[in-house]
Amino acid sequence: MNDPRPPSAPELKAQIEAEREGRPFLVFRDGEDRQEIVAVAPGASELWVGRGESADLRLHWDEEVSSLHAQIEVVRDECTLVDDGLSRNGSFVNEERVHGRRHLRDGDTIRFGRTAVRYRRPNTDGGAEETAIATETPAAALISPAQRKVLLVLCRPYKDGAGFATPATNQEIGTALHLSVDAVKTHMRALFERLGVGDLPQNQKRVALVERALQSGVVNSREL
Repeated sequence: MNDPRPPSAPELKAQIEAEREGRPFLVFRDGEDRQEIVAVAPGASELWVGRGESADLRLHWDEEVSSLHAQIEVVRDECTLVDDGLSRNGSFVNEERVHGRRHLRDGDTIRFGRTAVRYRRPNTDGGAEETAIATETPAAALISPAQRKVLLVLCRPYKDGAGFATPATNQEIGTALHLSVDAVKTHMRALFERLGVGDLPQNQKRVALVERALQSGVVNSREL
């Protein structure tokens, strides 16, 4: 499967900018491993997924994707994946095959052939945001208040979507929170494990941690 690797800083910036538009969007990597973002346009009623030229989300490099593979039905800002046997190899949401219809939720991973597509539906109103806070994610529940402060400072360079932003260094975090660098490192090691990036190469962990924190809702871009 063409599973998305952690995004680079410019790619993460593009995702944050798409989130700020407030529209549902799909993010994936093309056949040359470049990030692509397809937003659901206002007023759109459907998006067709496939390898053919008529597809709105065209995955032409993936030979396991049918010419017209599946449909994403749009009602206001809610999206539903529809696959009624149109495709030969099926469609999957979080690795569960879809038979008929599947309502999509923010953060779901859809797989068409070998291509993984992340579905994002940013919160656009106060009510939705309150609901997300009330139903805290398991990762958020495991993070201590002190670790969350470290995570917020780590992510803060991405607040304004600055080009080529990089996560805050341990020294910068320590200065902001009046902590020693060793204390920051201890919190960072715990955060790597809590958000599931501990097994990544060292030079990828910090960017991946920012991505997981923002995409999972542990940190909201409005808090930065």
